[in-house]
Amino acid sequence: MDFLTVIIEWFPYLIGGIFATLGLVGSALLLGVIFGLPMAVGQVYGKRPIRFVIGIYVWFFRGLPVLVLLLLFYFGIFPGLGMDIPAFFVGATVLGLRGAAYQSQIFRGAIQSVSEGQMIAARSVGMTKLQSIRNVILPQAVRVALPGWSNEYPNILTDSAICYAIGVMELMTRTSQIVSQTYITMPMYLVCAGIFILLNYAGMRVLHM
Repeated sequence: MDFLTVIIEWFPYLIGGIFATLGLVGSALLLGVIFGLPMAVGQVYGKRPIRFVIGIYVWFFRGLPVLVLLLLFYFGIFPGLGMDIPAFFVGATVLGLRGAAYQSQIFRGAIQSVSEGQMIAARSVGMTKLQSIRNVILPQAVRVALPGWSNEYPNILTDSAICYAIGVMELMTRTSQIVSQTYITMPMYLVCAGIFILLNYAGMRVLHM
């Protein structure tokens, strides 16, 4: 009974954490597409220096744990650049930049799955290379990439809990604060886990639709 009372009392506080978590995920997915898709095009059609730079980027962000990246950007890179950025935006930026490294490989594979004849046909009717990529290759490649890209949602959702380390007021952080106030440990973390499962299921259903 005490547990139910605590849940009812603190549920509005948890709702704020849910919105913060979804904000992190949505921002990261969007940032991942904004950076990942051009990087994929650069890896397939770019000159060697461009492919090399993108390869270094992908290697860096895929090679480091999320926690290390968060601490590196929050305590090192952004302060070193004289930028005082709120923890939420640091978390969204790191998740988005890391997601871009993974999404670029998804989009790259999809672009490479489109027959080279499509590019040849587009060029033969007078399109430039850029026009061919934008109007012929990418519309086909994005459709191919969607199933793989949708798997980034649960990955980023679960990674968002690590933003707890820099104080982002997302679901995990708020759950831990409730635990520290009420000393109800396992039931609260089970509630947190249940909410993550529901967000995962609902998000994947939407993406599949």
